[in-house]
Amino acid sequence: MTIQEILKAYWKHDTFRPMQEDIISSVLLGHDTLALLPTGGGKSVCFQVPALAKEGICIVISPLIALMKDQVENLKAKGIDAIAVTSGMAKREIDIALDSCIYGPVKFLYLSPERLLSDLVRERIKYMNVNLIAVDEAHCISQWGYDFRPPYLHIADLRELHPDVPVIALTATATAEVRIDIQEKLQFKNPVVFQKSFERKNISYVVQHTESKQRKMLDIAHGVKGSGIVYVRSRKECSEIAKLYNDNNISADYYHAGLSADVRSKKQEGWKNNHIRIIVATNAFGMGIDKPDVRFVIHKDLPDSLEAYYQEAGRAGRDENKAYTVLLYNYPDRLKQEKMFLHNFPSVDEIKRVYHYLANYYQLAYGAGDGISFDLDLGDFCSRFKLDSIKTLNALKFLENDEYLSFNESVFLPSRFRFQVHNEELYNFQIQNKGWDMFIKTLLRSYGGAFENYVRLREFDLAKRSHMSVQQVIEGLKQLQEYNILNYLPQNDSPQVTYLKPRQHANSLFINKRYIEERKTTYLKKMEAVFAYAVHRKCRSQMLLAYFDEPNVGKCGICDICLDEKRQKNAAEIADDITNEIVEVLSKSPSAIGTLVSSLKTGAEKEKIETIRLLLDAGKIKFNGDKYYL
Repeated sequence: MTIQEILKAYWKHDTFRPMQEDIISSVLLGHDTLALLPTGGGKSVCFQVPALAKEGICIVISPLIALMKDQVENLKAKGIDAIAVTSGMAKREIDIALDSCIYGPVKFLYLSPERLLSDLVRERIKYMNVNLIAVDEAHCISQWGYDFRPPYLHIADLRELHPDVPVIALTATATAEVRIDIQEKLQFKNPVVFQKSFERKNISYVVQHTESKQRKMLDIAHGVKGSGIVYVRSRKECSEIAKLYNDNNISADYYHAGLSADVRSKKQEGWKNNHIRIIVATNAFGMGIDKPDVRFVIHKDLPDSLEAYYQEAGRAGRDENKAYTVLLYNYPDRLKQEKMFLHNFPSVDEIKRVYHYLANYYQLAYGAGDGISFDLDLGDFCSRFKLDSIKTLNALKFLENDEYLSFNESVFLPSRFRFQVHNEELYNFQIQNKGWDMFIKTLLRSYGGAFENYVRLREFDLAKRSHMSVQQVIEGLKQLQEYNILNYLPQNDSPQVTYLKPRQHANSLFINKRYIEERKTTYLKKMEAVFAYAVHRKCRSQMLLAYFDEPNVGKCGICDICLDEKRQKNAAEIADDITNEIVEVLSKSPSAIGTLVSSLKTGAEKEKIETIRLLLDAGKIKFNGDKYYL
């Protein structure tokens, strides 16, 4: 099929969006390609279509597990075989998935970057017929980017395994410095770069300086019709502000990573389907969500960078109709950000202490733990060892950079199972154990493919079909596992730590101090750019575009600064017209204030009186106690 036929067959579209076809053609010609498309610009089509047009499998690297799963489900719904291998999966489960990529019909293998550190994964990739390597959120490979992920640096290892396979890197947010870094780190040969302007002509960027943020959030919701997103820093604020909206008869719900996957999915769907007007969320919300009719996005607090702000604000107005993005700001926000800066960079001793406490938490002996994953209850861990949670999170990220461990803040894996025995053995078990017969028959009827692969399982659905309680189903699955009939992996929704090396002694733990200092410099630069955006009286769109190296774009005409300039210009023009009328009236004869004001045709009464006052102060007209005259 041609790429147009593939687009029509799987996406039901007749034409590509701007630039998509050029990017796809570049990939099919074998060029290493960097594609910079704004949020909602259709990046996934740029690697999915060329991968479908060629024999073999496309390997997709993405840091966003939720987005990977969404894309895998969307591809499967189109009848395209796809698999995701992420943190938290059991070794045998990964084994089977990778075998399917070598011997089966799988077209897309989605990998979290941490998985590239695994010898098992790299060894299997060597035997795959890879047609394309796609790197999503490619800015994560650059330490100058706002969301640097050290495991991304290992993507280049794939090029050694498949040196002739082209790479496509995609991102919505990258400065010139980051664009160069992406190409270097991915070892681009004869690169082709496509960049769509970051300009969003339908979005009005606004900064509101206010002491009462809650009042302003209500005002915006009352003043702008349609659905919205409100971004906040803490989980606690999510529920509090959602309650504020509901108490004022504005339907709202809240969303954060601490909620179970089912609850998050339900809330997300309620908002997407307009049953809920406003979703109040942490930055865990939004990736992969393509709701075109979002009319406003509010940031209650300062973002960490303009890249993050542009990406989150860019979820407004994807239908290209007018939308508003509002950043609420007051001076204490700056003090909070500066304090947070200190927490983001723990000392080397603090990082070593977290590493030591973590091993004690898991009762891990020196020299043990290599390749083992553990769930991490961050609140419990910090409470037990009296640690600051933000410093601890950042200590884990620095330990990740030095490749002692990998840390994933949110891993959701649904329950899965796979039969450990063949059909015939299972049938014999059913004959010999009549009590298990109906339960196993229900499993077989409900879930196909469980002899070859791990299959998703919903305990609630199985309980309804087998007329049992959910707890009875869970106990039954565990018992069948003890009998070696099947392998049952219950749902997991916890952050995870994976040891990449055996536990080290303190004196052999090397923490790269120079890297920490470089990250500090980068973070500080990004923080100052956010402060400048919040306080400078320049066109907001121009400021954002200049940050992304588009310095020669005209004023947007619709941000708060541009609209204020228009108002001032209009006021000046009105004042000039009123002045000319006053001169004309008084040149004929002196006039009392009431007569003078009523004879003026231009402006409101307030504007007329203000102009008379200004002319009087400037000595251009005079007043004799009764009438005005020239």
